Amino acid sequence: MQLRAAGTNASVITVRGQVTAATESALMDAYARATASGAKTVLLDFGELEYMNSSGIGLLVTLLIRANRQGQKIAAFGLSDHYKDIFELTRLDEAIKIYDNEKDALIAQQ
Repeated sequence: MQLRAAGTNASVITVRGQVTAATESALMDAYARATASGAKTVLLDFGELEYMNSSGIGLLVTLLIRANRQGQKIAAFGLSDHYKDIFELTRLDEAIKIYDNEKDALIAQQ
């Protein structure tokens, strides 16, 4: 997971490879660093996602709960059609807004 600032109040976590239980510490560390930098919105860039299982979905739910407690928003972009379908089936798309690209995600957060 790579973290970078995007705009004034947003950070982007680039997700590479897999999202499974094994990636929990990396994702939560990136999120903690985003929080420490004062981000109000955390954008998840799934453009390089190769695989996500049910544990990975659960990890996103945990991340969403933490963000809600801290008054932050979580949004995502770069999801393949397959993972967009999974977000819809699990209703995760109701809590994590999905955008086609980073630019659209940042504009929507303003």
